[in-house]
Amino acid sequence: MRLVVVSDSHGDRDILVQLVAHYKDEAVTFLHCGDSELTTTDSLFQQMTVVQGNMDFNGHFPEQVVVPVGAQKAFLTHGHLYGVNFDLTRLMLAAQAEGAQLAFYGHTHQLACEMHQGLLVLNPGSISQPRGQFQPLGGTYAVVDITATDYQVQYYDRHFEKVPQLQFKLANSIINPNRN
Repeated sequence: MRLVVVSDSHGDRDILVQLVAHYKDEAVTFLHCGDSELTTTDSLFQQMTVVQGNMDFNGHFPEQVVVPVGAQKAFLTHGHLYGVNFDLTRLMLAAQAEGAQLAFYGHTHQLACEMHQGLLVLNPGSISQPRGQFQPLGGTYAVVDITATDYQVQYYDRHFEKVPQLQFKLANSIINPNRN
């Protein structure tokens, strides 16, 4: 199972069109973590699951969504309602309450990828307005490949080039709880 996770495109519809076109020949699930600043009726969102960001004033997307991902669940939210600028506790508790094994969020415009008690917590960064250490990349998104034993996360820049130092392989202990 392959997920393409993007966030904080802030009105840059063209990059989303390019992203969808780039993966058109692959079986992927597109997830947008909010602040698209596009309308809920935009035809792009027939191909993407999208949540409401704090800058989405052109319609009402859901504040959070639980997406089935094979035998697992992904919790998708923007993050501003969970205080992600300060810590991830509320986000992780909300994801766990929904029975999710993956939690995806945006809002900070800074990428992040870590495991917390069997929960993959990931921010793809902003594809259009990045901040922090990886701002010089010009924008990022993440591709998450889920296997029976692990999560393989690869970050890409907005030119669809892999960022070699941003590749992670994390144990998928939920699918295979007997792994040592």
